[in-house]
Amino acid sequence: MRLLTALFVMLSLCAMPLRAQTLIRDADIEHSLGQLARPILQAAGLNPNRVKILLIDSRVPNAFVLDSNAIFLHTGMVTRLKSAEALQSVIAHEAAHIANGHLTRRRAVMNNRNNVTGLGIALAAAVAASGARGSGAIALGVASSAQRSFLSHSRSEESSADQSAVRYLAAAGISTRGAIEVHDIFKGQDVLSQARQDPYARSHPFSRDRVRAMEAYVSTYGGDIPYSATGSYWFERAKAKIWAFQQAPKSTLRRAKKMNVADIKLMMEAVAYHRRAQTGKAAGVMQTLLKSRPNDAYYHKLLGQILLEGRQFGAAVNAYARAAKLLPNNTLILAGYGRALLAAGQPKNALKVLENARSRDFRDPSALRDLGSAYSQTGQPAMASLAVAERYALSGRLKDAEIHAKRAAGRLPRGSGPWQRAQDVLSAAQREK
Repeated sequence: MRLLTALFVMLSLCAMPLRAQTLIRDADIEHSLGQLARPILQAAGLNPNRVKILLIDSRVPNAFVLDSNAIFLHTGMVTRLKSAEALQSVIAHEAAHIANGHLTRRRAVMNNRNNVTGLGIALAAAVAASGARGSGAIALGVASSAQRSFLSHSRSEESSADQSAVRYLAAAGISTRGAIEVHDIFKGQDVLSQARQDPYARSHPFSRDRVRAMEAYVSTYGGDIPYSATGSYWFERAKAKIWAFQQAPKSTLRRAKKMNVADIKLMMEAVAYHRRAQTGKAAGVMQTLLKSRPNDAYYHKLLGQILLEGRQFGAAVNAYARAAKLLPNNTLILAGYGRALLAAGQPKNALKVLENARSRDFRDPSALRDLGSAYSQTGQPAMASLAVAERYALSGRLKDAEIHAKRAAGRLPRGSGPWQRAQDVLSAAQREK
């Protein structure tokens, strides 16, 4: 699991910045959340391959949408909920905001501001002030009043999303009782002062009437659908990996003892040993795990990460190669594979893999960093400058991005694809001045 600073859209609505927020990009977690979301998105008439479920590193529970391409969940929302069905009800509610067209007003606000970066690399990510202190900044300047306007929905929209969410869950064969669990967690928030409310309650106000209406929806739509073992597995897997990387290793090992799913238990132990810098022990646990799940690309990827960060570069390349063979189109696995090849002193091979990763998803600053290094090591300084420019742009450092984009544009063939990408960075930098 990697934490990275990701600028998806820079909104400068006023001079007061939000606290730093960090996006987690992890192939395994994103896949697990995607498995939970897929039947819901299909029931909502949305394309599961287009709508991503992305994770914000904040222990304060929240969830939101800002455009039709992504649903954002805080780690605190995932870890606070007790069942897959509860998390799926949150996903269904946010999907309803997309499917029901509730984002039109928000999009108009964005367009009217005329200060959104024009790189075409954005999912539009403004994050509610959660009080969490991330390790890097999404460069957003949003006053609290503008922020509430941007993230909140009207009562009619909330009611509409509640009813649609329950229908999606029932149509997907998922128990709707999870919606009551979510309401039980946040009920009573309306009587607290706004400063004391959870961000999710601020942007999704839970009135008594709304709770009663939800209970009626649940009794009407599929309240008797049994819980799903498959959904529970993916929920526990995502939750366990978040826990293992966020909590102290001792706590993770203690929690792993209570886990009754064998592969998840071993995964938690491996991460705990890895975070204690016990690379050999962590790799050994992963080898045991992979005997029972030899075709699980995400576990091969985790073994590769453990070995790479333990500076066992040759073995890391082999683990990542196996993961990439199993899932050749997964951009995060390809990015890790390229990083391992680069560390192992194979820049030409790394370049091919990293270019493949970038062609599929160019929103990963970490992959762009490695790509720039691969270009530099293979004697392509102009392309190296372009990769650095795009990485800085994604991280919100548009002044630095402009410097490197100018350097790249001056060396690249005029009118070529890479030259045009450099122009996109320059245009974005100019708009932000």
